[in-house]
Amino acid sequence: QLKLVESGGGSVAAGGSLRLSCAVSGTQYSTYCMAWFRQAPGKEREGVATFAAPGATTYADTVKGRFTISRDKSEGAVTLYLEMNSLKPEDSAMYYCASGPWGGCTIDGASPSYFGSWGKGTQVTVSS
Repeated sequence: QLKLVESGGGSVAAGGSLRLSCAVSGTQYSTYCMAWFRQAPGKEREGVATFAAPGATTYADTVKGRFTISRDKSEGAVTLYLEMNSLKPEDSAMYYCASGPWGGCTIDGASPSYFGSWGKGTQVTVSS
């Protein structure tokens, strides 16, 4: 079982930037699909970006060109990032890091049910 801990959320004005981090601990992370999801009040949890391997990343149409997902592996530690630029009020949500042994690992059809490990989330609020 993996342990995921998100950080980096906060409040920012429209057009601003934030960088979310997800510290990963546990075993076999290198074989897992990793992703960022978000959930706004009253809405379903939706996939934002997926990471299968360097160069194998996909994005929701609503964030494509503005968000970048990446992963760093150093000294045995793994961190998943989400760089968010040109933020819009509609990006406001709780953002979750997730991981699971899903071979597809693309944003199309990325259901939360495919991911068995989740962090507790970090809040992003974008003001207009």
